[in-house]
Amino acid sequence: MGAAETMSTASRAAPDTSFDDPAGLENVRPIPRISIQAFCESEAVARPIENAGADRRMAKTHMRVNLGGIRAAVEHFSGAPTPNLVILESKLPPLELIGELESLSEVCDPGSKVIIIGHYNDVALYRDLMHRGVSEYLVAPVSIADIMTIIGSLFTAPDSEPLGRSIAFVGAKGGVGSSTIAHNLAWSISKLFSSDVVIADLDLPFGTANINFDQDPAQGIAEAVFSAERMDDTMLDRLLSKCAEHLSLLAAPSLLDRTYDFSTEAFSALIETAQRGAPVVALDIPHVWNDWTRSVLASADQIVITATPDLANLRNAKNLVDMLAKLRPNDPVPHLILNQLAIPRRPEISPEEFADPLGLEPIAQINFDPQAFGNAANNGQMLAELDGKHPAVEAFEHVAHVLTGRGTAKKPKKQGLLQRLRHSGKATRE
Repeated sequence: MGAAETMSTASRAAPDTSFDDPAGLENVRPIPRISIQAFCESEAVARPIENAGADRRMAKTHMRVNLGGIRAAVEHFSGAPTPNLVILESKLPPLELIGELESLSEVCDPGSKVIIIGHYNDVALYRDLMHRGVSEYLVAPVSIADIMTIIGSLFTAPDSEPLGRSIAFVGAKGGVGSSTIAHNLAWSISKLFSSDVVIADLDLPFGTANINFDQDPAQGIAEAVFSAERMDDTMLDRLLSKCAEHLSLLAAPSLLDRTYDFSTEAFSALIETAQRGAPVVALDIPHVWNDWTRSVLASADQIVITATPDLANLRNAKNLVDMLAKLRPNDPVPHLILNQLAIPRRPEISPEEFADPLGLEPIAQINFDPQAFGNAANNGQMLAELDGKHPAVEAFEHVAHVLTGRGTAKKPKKQGLLQRLRHSGKATRE
């Protein structure tokens, strides 16, 4: 293959993540559809570049990492067109590095951008490279965040509006209350922070968001998905149903008049459009596992898993956490909410025993209260609208702070017997 030998991930040792910081990726926007070729002299630089190429925010890019430095790049591009971006690692001292770049300029297309990763922290070298048209100079070692931040700055318009954060809500098992959690949290975020929130009910055949918010729109998410090629801000505004001052809904159809077989990227255009118009997009995902749910979960900014404390939920939650770690290696772990706790006479796994094999600390523990939640659902209201002093409302407000970065997760309070009895008595009287 010559000097430009393609690196094999499979033959390489486990990635070195010592310089990887998931928090540093939180503000990186998705990278547009571009081609990238990297020529690296060391695996320490090649690994973070390859890992960046596998990140969800770079799903549209085409990345190729090769062994060899500038000379390998010159040899390769002498007989091939240059991509949108060339990344070069060089261990050469400044003067020799400049000399090698002269030969690269003879085979590199004028429109291609170039990033140099060097091993000399030299201000004069940096200025010289910038003067010669190099887009950026980084000093090794580099992290995934370094690579993606620089690429984002080069190929994302500086005046682009910041994208809203997508939060995917998924249940470890059917019937665990994931949709109820999603709707109450979306309402809490919109109310607490006066921040626009869009709820997208992705359960097209059996979604309940329209019932929970007492809405019956003529159009909703089905029209958005089946007209993805026409999806833009204007179309989305037409399909959104207003639930509150800062809360809008993309409702699932009320009728079961068709079947739904979605492609992997069926919801991508819709979610991207919604993120351009709202700071928070809450994705209510049905309890199914297929290509499109896998894709939505892989690309979401945050994930909230709702589970009840039994063995089936634990097994499913563990499978979800393990799969998401593979799909999202550069993202923080999902959030866990334990729901429907303290059902009378039901054997339960303790929160501590449930959380330990998952490696997650629950950010909320919500007790079983069918009276309160049932009344809210039947009235088309959120729990806080019906009973603002209910213990679950405090839990929702805490989680809302965590998901929006306005607070940190703390150990959930256990609802005491007296508190439960008070609410049980109140619900009975009502």
